[in-house]
Amino acid sequence: MAPLCNERELIILGDQLVRPPYQRFEGRREPHAALEELAALLDRSRGVPGRRRCLVALTWVRVGADSIQETLLRLALIRAGLPEPELQVPAQPGYRWSPRADLGYPAPKIAIQYEGDTHFTPQQQRADQRRDNIFLAEGWRVLRFNSEDSREGFQRAVAQVRAALGLE
Repeated sequence: MAPLCNERELIILGDQLVRPPYQRFEGRREPHAALEELAALLDRSRGVPGRRRCLVALTWVRVGADSIQETLLRLALIRAGLPEPELQVPAQPGYRWSPRADLGYPAPKIAIQYEGDTHFTPQQQRADQRRDNIFLAEGWRVLRFNSEDSREGFQRAVAQVRAALGLE
């Protein structure tokens, strides 16, 4: 795939390969690959077209991006010079179970959610409201983005995250 993909596309592919699966939807328990396995594969692939691009992309692959849009949002924040957000950030660290933000900055308590089309059903909206209320009760600021934000390259999202971080 390397000769056919640009760096951003390779990062997206890598994120999807290393993400933990949702067992109830995917019927598997393990990611397709581990970061170490991808690195070892590239080490054995000297001379293969696109290898250098893959090596660069691999430095930006992260475990925890559940969707392409989450990866694109993370990359937009980084490209804009913001600190790299953490992925799958718990509202209540240290608890046995806690709702998670897709991305976030734990120290200033900024939770970032990307809401794909599945989040606009009444049932999912109720679940998301309950999730967000836990974050809010714990003192977090919750920023929610969707396909409209993606269509504009996350420009407003970047500005809103920058403002929330106090970096204006």
